[in-house]
Amino acid sequence: MKILITGGNHAKALKLMKAFPNHFVLLADYGDVPGIVTENYAFSSIGVLNKDSIAHVLLNFCITEGIDCLIPLHSYEVEPIAKSAVLFGEYGIQVLLPDASSIAEYLPHKQSTFQNFAVFVGGECVFASGKEIFVRTEEKLNGVFGYNVADDELKLFTI
Repeated sequence: MKILITGGNHAKALKLMKAFPNHFVLLADYGDVPGIVTENYAFSSIGVLNKDSIAHVLLNFCITEGIDCLIPLHSYEVEPIAKSAVLFGEYGIQVLLPDASSIAEYLPHKQSTFQNFAVFVGGECVFASGKEIFVRTEEKLNGVFGYNVADDELKLFTI
């Protein structure tokens, strides 16, 4: 599986790579990005940032690069991509975000620092950096969420 993580120039994107040791990870960002390619990961530029057409730009990028799964980390990407998830799905691209109808409850109110992060796919926790086991039954949660061990609140892991 080829996974695209946006915000590739940020340390959070690099931390997230350890959740996908058996997949090829493309770390991409807007503007200048170092041109590094290895067996398990690479860096790439998405191009010039245009927030008005972010979903269109990312869909074209995903199709061109043969992406199977998209993890948007920039906070300005989250809502437009969540609203376009069905379109991405039509091209065989899984978007790891909560449903657009419930995304507001997972958006951090301010830029928060979390001790840990967890990756959910179809309601199943596939990775937790703190090694906790999450059991969530209220919905089939998708996405990368930051959390602190002291509380059970999950917020999107954004930059």
